[in-house]
Amino acid sequence: MRGSVFLLPENNVYDSLVKSVSPPSPKIKDFLLAFFIGGTICTIGQLLFIYYEYIGISGEIIKMLVPVTLVFAAALLTGIGVFDKIAKRAGAGTLVPITGFANAVAAPAIEFKNEGYILGVGANLFKIAGPVIAYGTLTSIIYGIVYFIIKSIAG
Repeated sequence: MRGSVFLLPENNVYDSLVKSVSPPSPKIKDFLLAFFIGGTICTIGQLLFIYYEYIGISGEIIKMLVPVTLVFAAALLTGIGVFDKIAKRAGAGTLVPITGFANAVAAPAIEFKNEGYILGVGANLFKIAGPVIAYGTLTSIIYGIVYFIIKSIAG
């Protein structure tokens, strides 16, 4: 039994056939690539922070500027087709940091570029990001209310 669904003998045959023809996944290699490429993205973010601090930008502005720079770079790399090649090798290493969100916003829009910039790119820009932004906003409001209540009760 898998979950709440009983496997019929035909499903077991199909599963064994799929396993026999599917190449084994190099999990250790995938984990290491995700770790090192994700770590490289985070290191680039830290280097940007240090650079912006070095040139005299205030800490509050830097906290906004670093993510904006990473999002812009990821969207640009998505637009020119490089990000997908990196993500294919790194997997979650590129998707977990904020660069993955930028790719999720830019990729659907790029697919509709041939339909024009207004009706193609503009109309499809928030196809994936819209629900994510709405969920994030709603979740942060609920979290803020719960946090406020707990702080009020605690003193």
